[in-house]
Amino acid sequence: MTELQHRPTAVLVMEERRRGDVYPDTVLREIAALAQLREPLTRERLAEDPGALDGVEILLSGWGAPVLDSALLGHAPDLRAVLVAAGSVRPLTTPEFWARGIPIVSAAAANAIPVAEFTLAQVLLGLKQVHRISREIRERREYPSDPRVAGAYRSKVGLLGLGEIGALVASHLRTFDVEVLASDPVVDAEAAAELGVRLVDLDELFGTSAVVSLHAPLLPETEGLVNGDLVAKMGLGATLINTARGAVVDEPSVIPVLRDRPDLTAILDVTWPEPPVPDSPLYTLPNVVLTPHLAGALGAERARMGELVVRELRRFVLGQPLQHAVAPDRAHLRA
Repeated sequence: MTELQHRPTAVLVMEERRRGDVYPDTVLREIAALAQLREPLTRERLAEDPGALDGVEILLSGWGAPVLDSALLGHAPDLRAVLVAAGSVRPLTTPEFWARGIPIVSAAAANAIPVAEFTLAQVLLGLKQVHRISREIRERREYPSDPRVAGAYRSKVGLLGLGEIGALVASHLRTFDVEVLASDPVVDAEAAAELGVRLVDLDELFGTSAVVSLHAPLLPETEGLVNGDLVAKMGLGATLINTARGAVVDEPSVIPVLRDRPDLTAILDVTWPEPPVPDSPLYTLPNVVLTPHLAGALGAERARMGELVVRELRRFVLGQPLQHAVAPDRAHLRA
């Protein structure tokens, strides 16, 4: 590595329970070689002693990041960069922060990897209708003689959203003999074609895809976007996967459809609220599979995000362009 002329002062502020996963000792040692790393803090401890930011040039964070409001920024006049080992920076950025022109890095690209892997696994299971056939075997106590499933041969897979995760899922699916459809209002046909994807409207996406996977960010225009009418258009034995945000699905209108269509399967890694209320039908509907945010980075997978932060920190101290800085006008599109 090029010899550093200046090792900036850095502090890590995030919740303790996941800090060791995101920033294991190997990652911390790399950070310490690049910056003068102070003792780590939690958001709560920083609130008690905001003067701890005095002289800090690099703020490192992850889950439990502090909100970058005017009060915090007033205690950090030397702040030059914020590197966040997590996906969305929306909850911690404010107009006052953006006005300072400080670059902020998101590790969304690293978090996208396990989400896309989980999604790919569920897509392939959905094309074989594994969940549906498995529950029918349990109910009937017999095996079907000749199951009719879509399979991964010239079937259609639909993606709602072609952001970081949706695009990675599309890339994975290119190795299979399936047609990938997508709906995303901010992606043009040329960009979709580069991913091997054909853009369609929502009716065609849900009406023709054997599996539909949701990857849209939660915005005012996407809240409740996937409603009962769309889900009712899904074909016999189709599978709906949601690893995005629970509120993208209008659960009150979708639940009756799932109750009336036992052939459908919903894989819900996210719900709204999360977790569902105790008396939610989602717990008892046999064709609903609930998982508690398993798609996102868990355990050792979280170190990928810390490693991305180290790479960005190295670029920053060497004066090289950051590869994962979030532009102000794109921050709201992060889930």
